[in-house]
Amino acid sequence: MKASDAMDPHPVTLKPTDTIECAANYIMDRRFRSLPVVDENNCYMGMFGVNCLLKQVIPKAVFLPHGLENVDFIHESFEDLYQRFADVKDLPISICMNQEIQPIEPDAPLTKTLLQLYQTRASIPIVEPGSCKLLGVVSYWDVGERILAAGKLKNA
Repeated sequence: MKASDAMDPHPVTLKPTDTIECAANYIMDRRFRSLPVVDENNCYMGMFGVNCLLKQVIPKAVFLPHGLENVDFIHESFEDLYQRFADVKDLPISICMNQEIQPIEPDAPLTKTLLQLYQTRASIPIVEPGSCKLLGVVSYWDVGERILAAGKLKNA
């Protein structure tokens, strides 16, 4: 089996100019962990995910080069967290999209795809060979659905 056997060929995508609030709504409404970001030519640019959202609401001192090692003394409310979100919600997602998640080609072995899914903890973009065009995405949900469906066929 290969990567394309497990991919969603019609994934929800974001543009680098979409706002953090827009992306947060997609992620929260549909319970996505991450979404691919593409340019106007459907060229894969990176992933935007829940880690970016968390980083925007956690106190900035935690992320300084010699930041806080112990945050037990910080007592935040959901209103505090929302205020930090409100400060960045109109910024483009390009400020924190993850460009380290490497796309794979549709003919990549399924096992390689699953290992990358496990290691990156993010959906895996599938791109057209020799280009950057996004063909689909392999997510935990896509793999889980196919595994469970195989079990139902076997037991039928």
